Parts: sequence; C-alpha cells; structure tokens
Amino acid sequence: MKPETATTEKKVNRKTLNGVVVSDKMQKTVVVSVTRYEKHPKYKKYLKISKKYKAHDEAGHKIGDKVTIVETRPISKDKHFKVIEVK
Repeated sequence: MKPETATTEKKVNRKTLNGVVVSDKMQKTVVVSVTRYEKHPKYKKYLKISKKYKAHDEAGHKIGDKVTIVETRPISKDKHFKVIEVK
C-alpha cells in the first residue's frame, strides 16, 4: 500500500482588526489604535478600551485613515501585524 502523497494544508486563523492610524512617523510602519467595548463584570457598564498596534505599511497611510490590519509572522520586536486595506 502506497503512502498518501496529498499535500497537507494547514488552516491558519489570522486575527483581523479595524482601527485608525494615529502615527505615521516611522518608515514602513504605522501605529493603529483599535477600540473595543467590554462589559464590566460587576457594574455591567460597557467600557471603551483602546489598544495600539504597530503594523507594517508599504503604501504609507496618513494619520486618520481607517484601516484593517491582519496578524502575520513577527516582522520586528513590536510588529506582528500588516495593513491590508483602507476603508
């Protein structure tokens, strides 16, 4: 009996986030602020939580652009995302 020679494809679930560019002062890197809402466990009030991500950007987007970033392999110490589209 022959071993199967079919290619095994790994399904990779990559995180995609929507945010706003808050800094474009670095070369080929932008800082994207992603805002989400989280419910407080005790008081049941929704809180706005923001987090900043450094993303690789070849196109050179400007401050205020709404972008979508996707998780990727580590590009540098802090960069683990890249910009895929502008909204």
